[in-house]
Amino acid sequence: MTESDLTKLSTFHTENLRRILRIFWPNTISNQQLLAQCNRESLETIVTRRRWKWIGHVMRREQDSTTRTVLHRTPEGKHKRGRPKNTWRRTVEGELKTLNHTWGTIKRLAQNRQEWRSFVAALHAKRHNGQSVSKP
Repeated sequence: MTESDLTKLSTFHTENLRRILRIFWPNTISNQQLLAQCNRESLETIVTRRRWKWIGHVMRREQDSTTRTVLHRTPEGKHKRGRPKNTWRRTVEGELKTLNHTWGTIKRLAQNRQEWRSFVAALHAKRHNGQSVSKP
């Protein structure tokens, strides 16, 4: 999911919450206040948490599993001209850089479910406190 897709979905989400609560101009509140009032998380937080849960699931699978193989696949051949597309893997690697982790540490963490759950919860706590994790 690209940054623009996430922004569009997040905008749609908050617009609909405002409609449900009947919050219109000039009675406006910030998105953070809106989400707190509805007792909801931002879509960015939900998407990131689910992405990392899925990564943990894949890392615990067998070594020859198709999903695990695809996760670490590097395509061969030439790339098109211009800026590289922002792929799912590049997004995850950008988050790994901001967290100062490597694929090796992530693999080790994922083998222990309790440690992995606490790692994902820590990511959630950082997002909930307003710290950005996904942007390098």
